[in-house]
Amino acid sequence: MVQALLISVRFLDGRFHGVGEWPPAPARLFQALICGGARGGTLPEDARAALAWLERLTVPVIAAQKGTRGQRYTMFVPNNDLDSVDGDPRDIGKIRAGKLVHPWLFDAAMPFFYGWLYDADDDQASNANVICNLAGEVYQFGWGVDVAWASGEVIDEPDLTDRLARYQGTLFRPTASGQGTFLDCPAIGSLASLEARFAAGRQRFTCQQEGKKTNVLFSQAPKAHFRSVAYDSPPSRWLFELRSMTADASFAPWPQEHAAALVVQLRDAANQRLADSLPDRAALIERVLIGRSASEADKGSRVRIVPLPSIGHVHADRGIRRVLVEVPTGCEIGAEDIAWAFSGLQVSLSFDVESGEILEETRLTRALDLSMLDHFGVASDEPNRLWRTVTPAALPERAARRRIEPGSLREEAKGGEERLQEHGRASTAVLQALRHAGIRAKVASIRLQREPFAAKGARAEAFSPGTRFAKERLWHVEVQFIDPVEGPLIIGDGRYLGLGLMEPVRRATEAFSFSIVDGLALHVNPEEVARALRRAVMSRVQERLDRGARLPAFFCGHTPSGEPLREGNHAHLAFAADLRRSRLLVLAPHLIEARAPTRQERGYLETLDAALEGLTDLRAGAAGRLLLEPLPVMPDEDRLFAPSQHWESVTDYRPTRHAKRVGPADALVIDVLAEMRRQGRPEPDVEVLEVRDGQRGGFAGRLRLRFKIAQAGPILIGRSRHFGGGLFRSVG
Repeated sequence: MVQALLISVRFLDGRFHGVGEWPPAPARLFQALICGGARGGTLPEDARAALAWLERLTVPVIAAQKGTRGQRYTMFVPNNDLDSVDGDPRDIGKIRAGKLVHPWLFDAAMPFFYGWLYDADDDQASNANVICNLAGEVYQFGWGVDVAWASGEVIDEPDLTDRLARYQGTLFRPTASGQGTFLDCPAIGSLASLEARFAAGRQRFTCQQEGKKTNVLFSQAPKAHFRSVAYDSPPSRWLFELRSMTADASFAPWPQEHAAALVVQLRDAANQRLADSLPDRAALIERVLIGRSASEADKGSRVRIVPLPSIGHVHADRGIRRVLVEVPTGCEIGAEDIAWAFSGLQVSLSFDVESGEILEETRLTRALDLSMLDHFGVASDEPNRLWRTVTPAALPERAARRRIEPGSLREEAKGGEERLQEHGRASTAVLQALRHAGIRAKVASIRLQREPFAAKGARAEAFSPGTRFAKERLWHVEVQFIDPVEGPLIIGDGRYLGLGLMEPVRRATEAFSFSIVDGLALHVNPEEVARALRRAVMSRVQERLDRGARLPAFFCGHTPSGEPLREGNHAHLAFAADLRRSRLLVLAPHLIEARAPTRQERGYLETLDAALEGLTDLRAGAAGRLLLEPLPVMPDEDRLFAPSQHWESVTDYRPTRHAKRVGPADALVIDVLAEMRRQGRPEPDVEVLEVRDGQRGGFAGRLRLRFKIAQAGPILIGRSRHFGGGLFRSVG
């Protein structure tokens, strides 16, 4: 019976200072176990035997949350050379050296998992229990400042699979070869090398007598022995083109609705070619290419054939001109052999039904231009949050729509409640399909429909003929994730037949929203929270700029000389705290002013989008240390953005100037109307709900606006608008 040794590691603080790739390598855990179990300079014999057993196991699977790089800083520490100042501790400042620190930041509330599999017997169980005891002795993980603790447990393999499936972070699985994230892992001899390094470190300095002179010699301790293992190595990919066998070798597009038929034809032809060349491996080839007799564990090693419709332009006809072949790193058939099997395959494009004569024939040729892959998010440098299906996803039977016979459309018409239930079941099935596809990012919203999302796309039911999927099981799906996701993204039961292929929807984000999960104090000033958010955003953007580069006014609202932008120039970000809904907002200037963004602003927004990725911790002074989570903005449903005729204050409105010879209430009305004219909006009826003294003199108020024609938000006006003052929400 296969069992699993699972070690959970938790950090006291959400920081990890170890140098190298993310996540923390298994070798660091191995060293932490040794440090925790050692008694002085020795290890107990049972601990030594258990650690020697652990280093012989296959490398572990790792479950880790998303880590983001914190800000670099320099820390000055003594360089262990006190003798150079005659051993006087008072002169220690003379020997301090700068040490660059660049920590990883993460949520300390979530543990890290390291799971090893092994065949259970009495000796194995004894060693596993000792490792669990050693885990309880762990006190640090990485540098000395990385205080951590751990716990170990022995569970069955299905329990490990279930535990990893429910983990909210990212899974890192080892691969035999490839170009993924390389992490150091324990290997046979690691324990002995660490003991030798420890012993040598205790004798780094030796004295050598030369006459009357004594020389102190320093010797470097030998390095520890670990093996470098690739985790989550990307699959080998080959892009082929469908070319006609005519003299000009032009593209021969295949109808997008027949994507599954194309996959079957290519798959069977490649399978036959490989089986003829490797007859002794015919069963393995069928399992890898066709999936015949494949178990759940074999899915990770199956070859995936992905027809790629032509997209990327509004006039693209979406015909299939290219085919992507993906060979996972763990595939038992060599990637080059798979590529050879597909290269040069002849494809029957059309034939006479009666005679069977081929009317036109195409050949699969290796593509030189790989730019089409970028339209599907393959190997892209910019992951995306919003994805839509190009070919519909095949969902399970329980998510199928109720079939209505063509002659009974009126009698058996579906009501609103039934349609809502169908969409609910389908949405649940989409979440499951994402898990099956290995996508673990949190989902913000799901939209389902039968119609395509693009003008030249095809309805979902058009892909059903010739497949095993009833048309009621096919859905076009739009998924918005909280965090960006890399492509390619293929979901559903038909993902090995070319169905469920998704494309990223790239658009500059205009409003960034964060939910305040925890840490907010009571009775806080929204503008102070907004100022804290502004400081954090400017710091993160500065990190992405070249060293010494000035922060553009778009982000800070100041000129290069440090002066605030002149009144009337509002082309910089606004920050708002909508504490009623426990969220923070970063708003682009063109969105506030209801205009189109400039080309320069689009570039700034891309920088901002990248800088805000991973922002989960905001230190807001007296307002608290806020735990944040990205929150997508749904403009049609959000009261700060959805069009409405009636709007009401969320935060105090402070006038830009006080009109003379009128009272505070009239001054507020006059100033609001002037702000509306400046933004190019129609003048509303203004009702003053409340007038109060301002924070720094002057006065402020709460208002209600009534427009004759519905206006889209956000409405953010007044003197303090760039810090969330004068924010309105739709009412009624």
